[in-house]
Amino acid sequence: MASILKLSQCLAKLPKTANAVKTGKNLRKASTAAEAKTTLLNVPPTKVTTLTNGIRVATEDWGSQTATVGIWIDAGSRYENAKNNGVAHFMEHMAFKGTGKRTQSQLEIEIEDLGAQLNAYTSREQTVYYSKCLAKDVPKAVEILGDIVQNAKLGETEIERERGVILREMQEVESNLQEVVFDHLHSTAYQGTPLANTILGPTANIRSINATDLRNYLDNHYKASRIVVAGAGGVNHDELVQLAESNLNKLNNTYTGEIPSLFPCRFTGSEIRVRDDSLPLAHIAIAIEGASWTDPDTLTLMVASTLLGAWDRSQASAKQNATTLARASGEGDLCHSYQSFNTCYKDTGLWGVYFVSDPLKIDEMVFNIQQEFMRLCTSVTEGEVERAKALLTANTLLQLDTSTAVCEDIGRQMLCYGRRIPPHELAHRINSITAQNVRDVCYKYLYDRCPAIAAVGPVEQLPDYNRIRSSMYWLRV
Repeated sequence: MASILKLSQCLAKLPKTANAVKTGKNLRKASTAAEAKTTLLNVPPTKVTTLTNGIRVATEDWGSQTATVGIWIDAGSRYENAKNNGVAHFMEHMAFKGTGKRTQSQLEIEIEDLGAQLNAYTSREQTVYYSKCLAKDVPKAVEILGDIVQNAKLGETEIERERGVILREMQEVESNLQEVVFDHLHSTAYQGTPLANTILGPTANIRSINATDLRNYLDNHYKASRIVVAGAGGVNHDELVQLAESNLNKLNNTYTGEIPSLFPCRFTGSEIRVRDDSLPLAHIAIAIEGASWTDPDTLTLMVASTLLGAWDRSQASAKQNATTLARASGEGDLCHSYQSFNTCYKDTGLWGVYFVSDPLKIDEMVFNIQQEFMRLCTSVTEGEVERAKALLTANTLLQLDTSTAVCEDIGRQMLCYGRRIPPHELAHRINSITAQNVRDVCYKYLYDRCPAIAAVGPVEQLPDYNRIRSSMYWLRV
């Protein structure tokens, strides 16, 4: 009898135990959901506001004590012509030479008093002015940036002095053979189009650019709808919106002359060789037309570029390298260094390999590069692609570890895509790429395509262009 009572008591408890288990599961689910919500809240979003004049303000605020704020302008050497090539870069220099309310020395002293940094750069499609400062000094930094962009003085004395500075900068660039090769690569790949222009411009233009040229360029290109104000670090979004409204109110979208438009840039398979046997090493770039920023194939080409990798003699033994081209280059002593590249523009791009080699090794290095091109099109493996995806994702995320890097990412992506692609979305897109995707995209862009080639130095042993072109496909039985 006691046993029966004991059994009935146990049976009576069973529903309660099940309910307890169910309740425990619900509590764990609620806890997990709360944790997920907290995690999501801890990821700072990129907030975007468009002002009434068309300026876009984009920020990522993670509450740090330092910040980077900048003005990204959709204007660069691509918007120039043969007569004014170099004016965008010249204007970038002149912005720091004084304004209507500050002399150059006053500007420098104000920045130094803040302990901040003020910098700028010009590319083929963008001009950027930015400042790194303490979070509490963001209002002052934005006011200074607004002043130099809108009220540059463009005095004759300052123009003449800066003319000499730019000419010396050109001499420094000419001594950097990698820069020289890539300028030549653009000039041959995009011949007859604005993308063939160098960023600094020809010497004759630098000697002749005057205040009128600079003012016309400002009036035609520094327009509100082509500007993004970006901030990262300790930047309050609403505060930056108010600062942009009050400090950039002179910018508008009114054109006095013809409205500038983006000239389409066609790619031409061709070559340029600058033979100079006095140089010890040959510097060579081989590229095909890649994808634009907004093309769906861009990320797949980035994975393919990661598969080619980079290598130089300062690294450890090439035998241990996971990249096929690196192993071939190191074991065969084919080059001093090489690096793959994927340069994107609004409607086109350049994808390829740049290498530095002894003259007698050029032929063999080119052969191995093209063998690797064809392997990407036909037989790259899933394991290689998984490794490349992991490396590309890591490199992409590791580059976003400072406010300046994040601010640059925001400004550039707002101009290129019209929005900031969150890092987790980018990582997801990369991870969804398969080996078949890589083979298909590489076949589309690489297989039987005419390359652009630029070579500087002792390049006598570089194979004839037609021979290189004929190796852009495999004949198989």
